[in-house]
Parts: sequence; structure tokens; C-alpha cells
Amino acid sequence: MPVPVAVVLLAAGRGVRMRSARPKVLHEAAGKPLVDHVVAAARALLAGRPGSRLVVVAGAGREELIPHLARTAPDAVVVVQDPPRGTGDAVRAALAALGDATRVVVLAGDVPLLTAGTLARLEGALDAGSGTGIAVLTAHLADAGSYGRVVRDGEGRFARIVEAKDASPAERAIGEINSGLYAFDRAVLERQLPRLTDENAQGEFYLTDVLGLAVEEGIGVVAIPAGDASEVLGVNSRAELAEVDALLRRRAALAAMAAGATLVRPETITLDEGVTFGPDAVVEPFVTITGASSVGAGSRIGQGCVVASSTIGANVVVRPYCVIERAVVGDGAVVGPFARLREGTDLGPEVHVGNFVETKKARLAKGAKANHLTYLGDCSVGERTNVGAGVITCNYDGFGKHHTEIGAGVFVGSDVQLVAPVTVGDGAVVGAGATITKDVPAGALATSRVPQKTIEGGGARYRERKTAEKAARAAVK
Repeated sequence: MPVPVAVVLLAAGRGVRMRSARPKVLHEAAGKPLVDHVVAAARALLAGRPGSRLVVVAGAGREELIPHLARTAPDAVVVVQDPPRGTGDAVRAALAALGDATRVVVLAGDVPLLTAGTLARLEGALDAGSGTGIAVLTAHLADAGSYGRVVRDGEGRFARIVEAKDASPAERAIGEINSGLYAFDRAVLERQLPRLTDENAQGEFYLTDVLGLAVEEGIGVVAIPAGDASEVLGVNSRAELAEVDALLRRRAALAAMAAGATLVRPETITLDEGVTFGPDAVVEPFVTITGASSVGAGSRIGQGCVVASSTIGANVVVRPYCVIERAVVGDGAVVGPFARLREGTDLGPEVHVGNFVETKKARLAKGAKANHLTYLGDCSVGERTNVGAGVITCNYDGFGKHHTEIGAGVFVGSDVQLVAPVTVGDGAVVGAGATITKDVPAGALATSRVPQKTIEGGGARYRERKTAEKAARAAVK
């Protein structure tokens, strides 16, 4: 049976270098807050392990972080570190919340590239031998910067970690860095935490000192290098946020292609981590797909499109430069170019929505068409109905929204205004230029045109008069 584990996620930092009023761990990379990426990796480790739990240490910015966790990780136990006195003090604040866990994995809330596989390797390293009490994840970086350095003894075994600000020149030259991610035998952690002191350049209690104290007692500490050094990259600035965002989006692109999608010039395509694709989907250059969006098998998303939190069915054609937001597009539909599908739009199978058409809270049934220059808001359109160019559902009266119901097999001519609330019955015909303010029964013909008046020779006489007036004005000047 797997032993119960407590993951302690440190999210109490102020993130001063972000220069933001927002907590650092709530800044987004690839469409999700940094902390959500780490929580996902933690959940994968804890899955199927009875007695395990997730503990989040909050501090600065907890007024925003705690409500966020209540929505996204309601089973997490939140403890508060106040005032902030270092990572060792943060873990000490979490001790009372560990429950029955016999192992403790400590993660940072700003390390979004960490994978579940690497986290499992880290925790599994505690099984290396009976004397192993601590595992630390490390990485080799060409520029170690402000990361703590991993110091090994002459035989290559872990000796200690020294923080960059406390390191000697020789220690700063070391390329192996501490990721800040650890796995502890709980008994070892609880025995060493009270021994920490704040006698260092920062005046803080460093969790890293626990490792050195354990070595002094002969407790085994193993350093586990990450297979991909990018997994340990933390975020302390806007530039670092951009770096991890690009790496996460690259992962998303590779996952899409592995699933059978074709990405044309993938370096120009922006994908959030949660976007999914069916086989043989094609995405053209300069497309952005975000949120919990999915693109079905055989569908094609044209150049320059933006798709947000939407479901695109199978064999759909989205022509270039469309914007689709919180909408559903059924199988075999054709959209665009230059169409905008707003929230609440639901296009059935084989629907055509063409250039410069905007929809909002509109349901179009199978085979319906609106191909040109039309606004459909707060409405339902039946099967096989054709909506002509320039049609508007007048859904807002200045105070509230109203619904338009258009039946099946209806023909709506060009330049029609449908003043809601109004219903057009099945099979009805609405003539071009009509303003419809009353319900149209099924099978009826509705028009509201002013009778045409034609004056023979009137056009020529009008031109002559206007030309003479213009000439007279010019002579006065």
C-alpha cells in the first residue's frame, strides 16, 4: 500500500519583483494561474493514496489566494504564515495540518513546469534505502543566478545547500542548483525544524538548512537531478513569467501534434495548456486558442482566428479571422471569414455563418444559414432557415433583452429588422426591407415596405437644378 503523503505548497511570498498588487502565484501562464499548475502536479501524486492531503501556506495576498483556492481546490487545507520569516518557518506553520501523512513533499507555488512524473521520482527517492530521509530535486543551469547552490562532497554525495546571497565565490560558480522542491520523511522533518536559526544574510529560517542538519546526524539526503532543467524554473519577474508561459505553450503544441493535429507554423500559434484536438484537425498560422477549448477531428481553424473556451465539433471549417468566445459549433458547420460568435452561441450541425455575421446567445438548428452582414442576438433559428444579408434581431429596448423565435424552413430576406419579442412561424417568408414588430404565422408572407413612387424624368430635372445651384454659389465666391 502506498504511504500517505502531505504536499505542502508554499504560496506565501510577496513577489516584489513582479511589481504587482496581485499575488505572484495568481499570475497566469498558458491560461492558468501559476499555483493551479502546481496543484495539478500535486493532485497526480496524491491520487489513490488514502490519508494524503494538500496543504497550502498562504501569506501576502491571501485575501485573493484563499478565495481562489476555495473555487479551484476546495479540499486543500490553507494555513497562514504571518509574518513571512522564510521557507523553514512556512513549513513549520504547516506541521499541524499534515494529518496522518508519513511523508511530506514541499513544493513552491511559482514552479508551473513541474511534471507529475518528476514529482513521483522525487517522492519515490525516499525508497532508495532505509537511511534515506530527504530527497531534493536539483537541476544543472548554465546561469545559476539567484538559485541556491548544491554542494557535494569529494565523492559526489550531497553535503549541503548554500543560498546565493550567502555563497562564496567558489560556491557561486557551482552549476547545480536547488529547485526548492523536497520530499521528507515526516519524522526527520519534525525533528530538524526546531533546530533552525535565522543567522544568515536574510534573517530568515531556511528550509534548506534542514538538509545540512540531517547530514550532520547521518541521515541520508539524496539529490535527484531533473531530467529537464526547465521543470524547476520559478517565476520572480515578468520576464520569467513570459519564459515559462512560452515553454508551457510549446508543450501544448507538442501535445496537440502528438494527438494527431497539424499545426501549420506552430511557433506562431498560441495554445493554452488545456486545449484538446481530435485527429486530423488543422490549425493555420497566427491562431490563438485558449481556455477549456476543444477542436474536433478533421476540423480546420483558419489563419488569425481567436477561439476562447469554446467547443468546435468534427469536420468544421472556421475560415480566417473569426472570433469565437464561449460558443459551441456543431459538426460540419462553416464559419466565417470575419465572423464573431459571442458567448451563448450554439450552432447545430451543418450551419453556415458567414462573413461579418455576429451572434450572441443564438441557437441555430441543423442546416440554418446566415451568410452575410447579420446580427443574431438572443434568438433561436430553426432547421434549414435562410437569414439574408443585413438582418438584425433588435433584442434590446434600452432596458432589457428580448427573444426572437424563428422557425424551421423560414426565408428572411435582406435588410430585415425583427423587433423582439417576436416569433416567425415555420415556413414563413419575410420580404426584404421589412420591419417585423408582430408575430408572423407559419407559412405566411410578411412585408412592410413603403409603396414605390416613380416620377418619369424626375431624376434628370433634379440633377439640372442641383447643378445650377452649385454654379451660382461658385459665381458668388
